Amino acid sequence: MRYVYLIFIFLVISTISILGFRGAKKLSPPLEVFDDMDRMPKYMPQSESAFFADGRTDRLPVENTVARGAYYEDEYMETGKIGTEFGKGMPDGLEISNALMDRGEDRYNIYCAVCHGQAGNADSIIKKYAVTMPVADLTQPFFLNYPDGQLYDVITNGKGLMFSYADKLSVEDRWAVVLYMRALQRAANGTANDLTPAKREELGL
Repeated sequence: MRYVYLIFIFLVISTISILGFRGAKKLSPPLEVFDDMDRMPKYMPQSESAFFADGRTDRLPVENTVARGAYYEDEYMETGKIGTEFGKGMPDGLEISNALMDRGEDRYNIYCAVCHGQAGNADSIIKKYAVTMPVADLTQPFFLNYPDGQLYDVITNGKGLMFSYADKLSVEDRWAVVLYMRALQRAANGTANDLTPAKREELGL
């Protein structure tokens, strides 16, 4: 029985000697039996490589590579242009629906309202506090005359102090925002003549 205790003590001491106390602080690095892939042979970003002829580890995508889910046969839907001109109307591939309008409202309120205001009239928190920053009033005639494709292009590529939102909004979401912006413009500039006769009668107009 004595030998059993001696063997057990020996195993405990050996284990502690090899693995150390978990969480204990020490100046020298512990002995690693399994490194758990903590240190792997790898290239660091923007480091040099003797494997490639140009000596760079970072590789450019193959020419004409298109990311999965980023290819659209409808050029107008992807760019907002028909040829070299901005197009009018919504792309044929999008179904105009209340769901699309709701999606546009949701994305607009998240990304656009902080500058352009919830009504699109530039009455926003940015205008209130950033007095030196010009904010576009989207309900003005200048923007009413923008083709739909041009509004989409501004969202995609930015303009002036406005950055691109292509990294935050998908192609479909950008068009949804355009649709909602048109609704805001219509609400700000509409008249009673835009209503049906039945609706005018119902409202007493």
